[in-house]
Amino acid sequence: MNSLASPTLEALGEDGVLARILTRLPAPDPARVPVGPGDDAAVSRIEGRLVTTADMLVEGEDFLPAWCDPVRLGVKAAAQNLADVHAMGAAPHGLVISLGAPGTTPVDVLTGIMDGFAAEARRAGASVLGGDLSGGPCLIVSVTALGTLTGPAVLRSGARPGDAVVLAGTLGRAAAGLDLLLAGCAPEGAPADLAALIEVQRAPRPDYAAAAAIAGSAHALIDASDGLAGDLGRVARASGVAAALDRDALTALAAPLVPAARALGDPDPAARALHWVLTGGEDHGFIATVDPGRIPVGWTRIGTCRAGDSGVSLDGEPVADTAFRHFTGDR
Repeated sequence: MNSLASPTLEALGEDGVLARILTRLPAPDPARVPVGPGDDAAVSRIEGRLVTTADMLVEGEDFLPAWCDPVRLGVKAAAQNLADVHAMGAAPHGLVISLGAPGTTPVDVLTGIMDGFAAEARRAGASVLGGDLSGGPCLIVSVTALGTLTGPAVLRSGARPGDAVVLAGTLGRAAAGLDLLLAGCAPEGAPADLAALIEVQRAPRPDYAAAAAIAGSAHALIDASDGLAGDLGRVARASGVAAALDRDALTALAAPLVPAARALGDPDPAARALHWVLTGGEDHGFIATVDPGRIPVGWTRIGTCRAGDSGVSLDGEPVADTAFRHFTGDR
């Protein structure tokens, strides 16, 4: 992420850095945000109840600068928070971003992050309300997202026996992209099908419109940021149901991942691809449960909720949740 032509943060000072960052942000809609970035705090007008979520990306823990340029990092930081707002059945309102970085960081890194962040906010219809800037030992991007609810929140605990389990977006592609990067596959010059998987890892594109379309009919809804088995398992446990997955649907989702497994030399590419679909996170696909007769356009049925012990199964066998968790030593 280094740029020799760019002055560093310590060369510009806090006020100089902030001046450059603020110019990257689009002017908010004054009807929704009468006071935007640049004052002590932002002022917003909202309708309904407030939904709040927060997440962060830490260099070396959540991303490596060699793999994720600043613009894509900004997109990713915004997307993972906006997806959580939508997963509650809410409409995005605004984002607050806090950045920490060493003083030797080129300012172009921060302005690039803001460019990607603002672009994804615009795609989702959210304003950038402001944030904070601090020195630190590494690059840290921390985001708080706000949304509004005019109807009931869609919780993980609402799934019912007989519900269809449905998906909007993709599963497993970011995980395949990550394994390609770990194996040394450079995005530039990679075959198009592999480069597309790496792009999902670097800059996911959640289907916000699909999430909005199902918010009024879904019984449960979740952002599959930690993988299908892990996040559908959370829905099943919270709702007291069992979730049975459909092999044909998962095989179709895994098919675009088989070339990546072959490129990595896996002896069973189809099995590796299915593993990515079941356990890979960071695509930010949405998983919902809904009456089978009320599945909106843009959603694909991948399973069924049944009465019984909570958990996720495929062909009658439990599916283990092996998704990444912080502080578990799984590296």
